Amino acid sequence: MSSSSPALTAVATDEADTTRPAAYMNPYLAGVGLGLVLLAAFVVMGRGLGASGAFTSLTAIAVEAVAPEHTRANEFYAGYLERGVGHPLKTWLLFEVLGVLVGGFLSGALAGRVGRRIEKGPRAALGTRLALAFAGGALMGYGAKLARGCTSGQALSGGAVLNVGSWAFMLMVFAGAYALAWFVRRQWT
Repeated sequence: MSSSSPALTAVATDEADTTRPAAYMNPYLAGVGLGLVLLAAFVVMGRGLGASGAFTSLTAIAVEAVAPEHTRANEFYAGYLERGVGHPLKTWLLFEVLGVLVGGFLSGALAGRVGRRIEKGPRAALGTRLALAFAGGALMGYGAKLARGCTSGQALSGGAVLNVGSWAFMLMVFAGAYALAWFVRRQWT
C-alpha cells in the first residue's frame, strides 16, 4: 500500500481489507427506491431530481461576488441570479444536493465505508488515477452544460416524463461509456 500523505492512502481494489463494510444494497431494490424518491419529488416539490443546476447557481453567485457588472451583463449568469423565487441559495436544487451529501455520508458511515483513501486498480499509478478522475469529472460537467442537465436531471427526471431528448442523452451516455471502457479498463486490472 502506498501513501501520498499520512492521512490519505491509495488502496488497490484487490488488496485484502481488514475491515469488512456492509454489503451493497440489491441494485433492483435501490432502483425501486430511487424511483419512489423521484416520484415523491414530483408530487411534493413539483420538480424532478437534478444536481448540475445547483453548482451553476453557486458559480453564478461566486462570479457575481468578484465581477458584478460582468455577471449582470452575462445572460447565462443573470438567468440564475434573477429568478422570481428569491435568492439563488434558496433554490430547490441546492437543498437537494445538500441532502444528497448528508444522506450519502450517513449511509456510508452506517455501512462502514467512510474513509480517507483513493481507490485504484493494482497497476494504476496514484497520479494517473487522480488525473483520470479529474478529467472525467471535468468532461461530465462540460457535458452536463451541453446537454442542459446532468445524468440525474436528464435521465431520471426527463426520462420519467418520456422526454425524447433525455432518452437520447442516456443512450449516448451508455454508448460513450462502453466505447471508453476498453481504453481505461487496464487501470483496474
